[in-house]
Amino acid sequence: MTELLVVLARLVQYAGAATLFGAPLFYLYGLPADGPGAARSSAGTRRLVAIAALLTAIGCGLALLAQTAMMTGALADALDLQALTMVATGTQFGASVLSRATASLVALALAAILRPSTSLWRAAAALGAVTLASFAWSGHGADGEGPAGLFRLVADIVHLLAAGVWLGALAALLLLVLGARQAEAACVRALHRALEGFSGVGSLVVATLVLTGLVNSWFLVGPDHVMAAVSTAWGVVLLAKLCVFALMLGLAALNRFMLTPRLKQALADLDPASALAALKRSLAVESAAGLSVVVLVSWLGTLAPPAAL
Repeated sequence: MTELLVVLARLVQYAGAATLFGAPLFYLYGLPADGPGAARSSAGTRRLVAIAALLTAIGCGLALLAQTAMMTGALADALDLQALTMVATGTQFGASVLSRATASLVALALAAILRPSTSLWRAAAALGAVTLASFAWSGHGADGEGPAGLFRLVADIVHLLAAGVWLGALAALLLLVLGARQAEAACVRALHRALEGFSGVGSLVVATLVLTGLVNSWFLVGPDHVMAAVSTAWGVVLLAKLCVFALMLGLAALNRFMLTPRLKQALADLDPASALAALKRSLAVESAAGLSVVVLVSWLGTLAPPAAL
């Protein structure tokens, strides 16, 4: 039960933090605030920021409860104030969770107080970056020492941020495509512009994920455990994650090279209905795959990597 709570807490935090960082960031580079359809998208993105921040804060609370239960050996002790305080203030894990919770609560307050604007997106993206980076101090990336340990930590942070860019953009794009109506040409054009805005960024994100993923795998697997990695639970979950990641790559390529040009042509023909439907299906599947990756990553973090065995 405790292990399940740990995975759930990580899942909620990862999903919330990635959206909190990537969605407002996507709005900054993918959809100018003064463009057609921006007003409606701004309101939707503001709600998305608030929901992401709230989810992250809730996940932080669950994480503290789960970690306390693991350290005390009893789920009932997770509600003990003294034990909770010890974990929150006396461990590196607690410091990471508290920094994440603070950043997410500040983002939630800003989303409630500020109107949709470039300033809000910048502040939310910055706070989202803090929440994502803080995971590196409570995971395997913080285990190393010296220059190699620092290099490993930086690679882990960059990997987390790159994943957040992709997953947050998916959430924002899905929000846009679900809200687009073929009768409102301005909204459809805004969606097309957003898709084109993400295309170049997406290529850089994929390259960064692959490179930093290789670095992290080198440290977590180790040169002496490469062949034996797939025989461990960690290796099996990692392999499943890579398969889902490959599916996401295929769907992203489909969106960029086929569905986005198809939507542009459909706009010129004044008949975007079928192109919109295809995009909705593709983005829905890609988003589901992204959520599956987050689930697998949440599970992966509870398993011992081959290099630690």
